[in-house]
Amino acid sequence: MNIVRAGFYSSIATAARLLAALVVIKLVAWLAGPAGVGKLGQFMSLMSLLAVLAGGGISAGIVKYVAEYRDDPQRLARLLAAALWYALCASILMGCVALLFSRQLALWLLDDVAYAGLIRLLAVAQLGIALVNYILAVINGFMDVRRLALIQVLGSMLGTVVAVWLARWLHLYGALLALVLGQLLWLVVGLPAWWRSPYFRRSMLRLRFDREMTLRLAAFSVMTLTSALVSPLVNIAVRDHLAQQLGWEQVGYWQAVSKVSDAYLLFLTTAINIYYLPKLASISEHGALVHELRQAYRHLLPAVVVLAAAVYLLRGWVTRLLFSADFAPANALYGPQLLGDVVKIAAFVLSYVMLAKAMTRLFVLSECAFAVSYLALVYLFTARFGLVGAMYAFAVNYLGYLAFNVLVVRRYLERVQ
Repeated sequence: MNIVRAGFYSSIATAARLLAALVVIKLVAWLAGPAGVGKLGQFMSLMSLLAVLAGGGISAGIVKYVAEYRDDPQRLARLLAAALWYALCASILMGCVALLFSRQLALWLLDDVAYAGLIRLLAVAQLGIALVNYILAVINGFMDVRRLALIQVLGSMLGTVVAVWLARWLHLYGALLALVLGQLLWLVVGLPAWWRSPYFRRSMLRLRFDREMTLRLAAFSVMTLTSALVSPLVNIAVRDHLAQQLGWEQVGYWQAVSKVSDAYLLFLTTAINIYYLPKLASISEHGALVHELRQAYRHLLPAVVVLAAAVYLLRGWVTRLLFSADFAPANALYGPQLLGDVVKIAAFVLSYVMLAKAMTRLFVLSECAFAVSYLALVYLFTARFGLVGAMYAFAVNYLGYLAFNVLVVRRYLERVQ
């Protein structure tokens, strides 16, 4: 399996996930306008945060160590038993916290306590979401890209049907409810697909505390949780700042362009995640690592430049298609956002070296530092340039992140040479 073939299968899965997400965004834009899209972004940030916390943030660790231990049945069994124990304990803890603070979360994120029931449902769903994350991570660790794509396609199709039905019935509330139920529908597809895989063993469903394996997973938990916590929290802070300074309608324009950016980049980031994390984790030789990084830039940078250029040229049509004519002011925001996307992918590839080689302290410090710098740049640039300043902040921050990762990878390569 190479990056091109992995990219092909992941693109099919990504297209299905993207279609499901865009259906929800289109429904919300139609039913609730720019303000509704802004609130959708807040709820999706909460979902992404809880989804990672539900599994203890160890998906990357599972992928790495399954890739390393798949030819060592004893160590693999120990790892997966510890991983499932870790994930279920974390999901119960986070579910209880979300239940306890459901009213406060609804008021803080959505300005309406009527959504507290929805957050309670999301809290209860954490057990199922944790199991989905575990299954997908195991399949990814075995680099079974075709099976992974099948689960994502079928799960996304079911989620789309549920989203259309609930949005027509319950409007904005129904669209948000469909996001929660859609995550659980992946379990309906994922479990049978995993059971039928040639590498499935019943021992993979055992729970057991294993100190050594738990400590190994904990390092990845710290890195993943830092990334998962920081990004949604910073985006929430950015939305709150923009809403206070410019109003929720302006937040909707910013959210619309950000979602378009996330949508087309998903094709590339998914391929990187599926292929490069297990691949880089299993490589220790200097030459092989340099080769993989060069291959990544050879295939991914031209792809992101072409996609970004296409989105820029078609931005008016894309905005009308995905949202509505009311979102026309968002067209002025695409330029700096798309430039930032190109720099982001360049940095993203190199940042996976830190993740794959378990550079825990450096990864955590960099995530926190660049999150703070992004928020500071948003405050600075929006005060001077208005809403488009948030896009300038995005591009400038990722330029700094790219420079940082170049230095990190150079020093690592010097050590392993």
